[in-house]
Amino acid sequence: MSLDLVAEASGFVDLAGQLTAGEVDGFAVDYLSWGFYEPSRWHNTPHTHSFHEVCLAYAGAGTFTLEGTTHRVEAGTLFLARPGDVHQIVADDAGSDGLGIAFWGFTLRETPAARTLRHGWWNGLTRADHPVVSDALGALPTLVTALAAEASSPRSGRGAQLEALGTALVIETARAFATPEDLRIAVDPASRTTSIVALMQRYLADNLQRPLEVRDVAEAAHLSTRHAARLFAQETGTSVMSALRRLRLERGAHLLLETEEPVTQVARQCGYPEVRPFITAFGRRYGQTPGSFRAHGGTLHL
Repeated sequence: MSLDLVAEASGFVDLAGQLTAGEVDGFAVDYLSWGFYEPSRWHNTPHTHSFHEVCLAYAGAGTFTLEGTTHRVEAGTLFLARPGDVHQIVADDAGSDGLGIAFWGFTLRETPAARTLRHGWWNGLTRADHPVVSDALGALPTLVTALAAEASSPRSGRGAQLEALGTALVIETARAFATPEDLRIAVDPASRTTSIVALMQRYLADNLQRPLEVRDVAEAAHLSTRHAARLFAQETGTSVMSALRRLRLERGAHLLLETEEPVTQVARQCGYPEVRPFITAFGRRYGQTPGSFRAHGGTLHL
């Protein structure tokens, strides 16, 4: 299905002049060519480039000859000529509809930010001992289709969208020719926990006026109540409900100083339907009543 979409992506050629340069993970990229051939019987002569040229066959079949070695290509084959590689593409002739391809060319220049990197996706492009033919298309058909659509129908946000899609295209292209070792990274499990807890904290802050229980926060993070409570305490050193009380009273202190709303109204905006529990809790935290806190500008006089 994705290759069928590529067959409709003739607008890929319209990227010329629209997406010309970018920065990808510490590498400077110049986009030099965008092309699309309808399925037909064609061939080019042996030639070379000073940049990476990548072809995605979406229909038909043929051969890709690089430095004297011939590779069979067909729909779903991705093939690469690195800078300086002499190569030639020949579509099948007899009994065939030829070969249809989308292709793109770009330079990849190392910047100071990339010089400390030892291995990664870029090895798929920069290492001459890596493959030149691959069927590991990943998201490439989708990216080609999306780029063609964006180029053919310019809309607000086009520049940022093209830059993001171009970045993904370069990385996904290199990944197709990279090894598992090139792509292996270490993921810190704690980072996910930190993100989940941040989501729970945001949920608390966004819903201070509402009656809240731990299960409400857990549902927002798509966790069980017990698991959510454990993660929150582990990451913050306090319970969900203790954090909620702190946030409500901090909101109350802010409203007392920044608005002239009555204390009763301030209490309601902080999740206290009745003013008396708010006054009691506020006094425990700030050492004075809400009225005194407002009158002294938040300063406690001993």
